[in-house]
Amino acid sequence: MPDVRLASPQGKWILLTTVLGSSMAMLDSTVVNVALPRIGRDLDADLAALQWTVNAYMLTLAGLILLGGSLGDRYGRRKIFVVGVVWFAAASLLCGIAPNAGVLIAARALQGIGGALLTPGSLALIQASFHPDDRGRAVGLWSGFGGVGAAVGPFLGGWLVDGPGWRWVFLLNVPLALLCVPVALRHVPESGDGRKHGRFDVLGAALGAVSLALVTYALIEGRSGSPVVVLTAVGGVAAGVAFVYVERHRPDPMMPLDIFRSRQFTAVNLVTLCVYAAFGGFFFLAALQLQVVVGYSALAAGTALLPTTALMLLFSARSGALADRIGPRIPLTVGPLLCAAGMLLMLRVGPDASYVGDVLPAVLVLGLGLVTLVAPLTATVLASVDVARAGLASGINNAAARAAGLVAVAALPLLTGMGQEAYRSPDAFDDAFGRAMLLCAGALSAGALLAFATVRRPPPDCTRPECRTHGGVTAPPLEGRPTRRRVP
Repeated sequence: MPDVRLASPQGKWILLTTVLGSSMAMLDSTVVNVALPRIGRDLDADLAALQWTVNAYMLTLAGLILLGGSLGDRYGRRKIFVVGVVWFAAASLLCGIAPNAGVLIAARALQGIGGALLTPGSLALIQASFHPDDRGRAVGLWSGFGGVGAAVGPFLGGWLVDGPGWRWVFLLNVPLALLCVPVALRHVPESGDGRKHGRFDVLGAALGAVSLALVTYALIEGRSGSPVVVLTAVGGVAAGVAFVYVERHRPDPMMPLDIFRSRQFTAVNLVTLCVYAAFGGFFFLAALQLQVVVGYSALAAGTALLPTTALMLLFSARSGALADRIGPRIPLTVGPLLCAAGMLLMLRVGPDASYVGDVLPAVLVLGLGLVTLVAPLTATVLASVDVARAGLASGINNAAARAAGLVAVAALPLLTGMGQEAYRSPDAFDDAFGRAMLLCAGALSAGALLAFATVRRPPPDCTRPECRTHGGVTAPPLEGRPTRRRVP
């Protein structure tokens, strides 16, 4: 049984290590969007290249995050966490010195692999190291500090882009890794799960990633309508079918399909696909809209979106407690509708928009929707499966959210008629942005209707999330192996 106490020097070092590691991935997911216009200008990149700059990272992260958690269980959580930190930092360095868009996109894909290794490992180290009496508080502190990192991210990213330059958005990860790795090796105990004896589902992971990659390529390049795009789309669907077949027949699948026999679990993941597709598309396009159309600097654009993260950081725990009392159905219905209203308010954000009169109301309503939605979503996912599969359920839900954002970033420019040079033309981008917000609001409304029709109150004795404070906006929080505890 783990016996490290939070108040001990070793406990504080473990907490610092996990916060540093998760902050690298959290900062990266929040600051890159702010840097996109400057990256496009400096590297002479078209809109497709900017889409791939975001999606290359999400592609490998979403495709491999379940495998990353399994590697930690098998070979040692500290070892895989350290490998992930080093890998992520090396890929970040390559991003920072990339001479062209092609190298940057390849480096971003490598970054996603590192993220898939370190993201599940940071929480797993806390759960494997701390005494059970301190674990809940340690997870809460880790979650809270991660939220602070997410809140600081857009501000810091904008300052770097306007000051030293966009390359420092990536280079910043190198000193963080140089601090994190020695502390992890010296102070974090190794841990693993000796019960894991099955073979790794490398084929399943590869088929899932290939399917996402081919579908993403077809959507991003779909404007051309060439035979290659059609063949790629067909290949992506075929790889997806093969993935389902492999997962159904392997003795140790990465994603056991029998978990979807729970109607509640299936329904909540469908809600996740709807709402996080909208969030992924929004945060990709909003940073561009504020800079290209409204004329904000990178710093101003990053700061403009800060209230959404701040609201989540301040009130997500209270939202989770409220959902425990009244059940998840109302929050999972009202939350997406509030987010949809926030995106409709973004239709007012155009040339000469006022921050107080136009941008801030939209951002506040969106933030209130996120507060209402995110914590109950995680709690409902965990409550819909047996406690022994809570970590798997959380990982699948997190991967589904990231995959939804990936597809949205690829599809929205195509669906709204956004040309390859649209981000260089304020009028063209503004028109397409308005159509995109309508589509995002529609996806959120569909998620609300689905939640209202399918989500039910979980039993009183079920798995509850330990991670109740959350500041991230691109995916729901990961949970490791929460303990079973009775709701008061």
